Amino acid sequence: MRVGVVIPAAGLGKRMDSDVNKQYLLLLDRPVLAHTIQLFYQCPSITQIIVVVRENELSFCRTELISKYFDCSIQLIAGGKTRRESVYAGLKAFSAAIDYVIIHDGARPLLTKQVLNQVIESLPDYRALTVGVELKDTIKRIDQGTLVVETPNRSEFVSIQTPQAFAYDLLMRAHQEAPAQIPVTDDASLVERLGYPVKVVKGSDENIKITTRFDLQVAEMILMNR
Repeated sequence: MRVGVVIPAAGLGKRMDSDVNKQYLLLLDRPVLAHTIQLFYQCPSITQIIVVVRENELSFCRTELISKYFDCSIQLIAGGKTRRESVYAGLKAFSAAIDYVIIHDGARPLLTKQVLNQVIESLPDYRALTVGVELKDTIKRIDQGTLVVETPNRSEFVSIQTPQAFAYDLLMRAHQEAPAQIPVTDDASLVERLGYPVKVVKGSDENIKITTRFDLQVAEMILMNR
């Protein structure tokens, strides 16, 4: 079973309020993106890793991150204007045939080996899966005037994280067939449009996405406690 990984890291990170892309901010001893790559880099089940960054950051990322912490086996490519374009660019960049592909946000540096292994072990049984966690808060549906319309049963919902994993040919087809204008926040939604079931694998509350300065502080605390 050949498993490839695409790590989209081409976002602007506007909510971080920093001149430096959030992927390169230091999380304890190394950049956020380096932590993210490390877990896949050390996993013997992974065949190839592709990191997708902004075109104007290719040289910086290669010099200040890939060369310092990894080796030339990490493939670095330029992404597009949207996350969907960046993931699709990564899918097309594999130099060898793969059976399955894992998509994982560059700004999620706290993925555990346990969750990753569970995803990989589930791949032969499912052509599409995503990591998710149960909701802790009550959910309200509101109208445009911010008035409550409905209180849905939160047990029917999960909060979706990455990694998400797919049969490679299925995800390629999902990207190619979905209309360009539809809003896409994750790759599983593209596969859902084809009518394929997506399995939810239990994730971890620690697998947070670094979006704000507060998230960075929380991530530091989690790493120090590990």
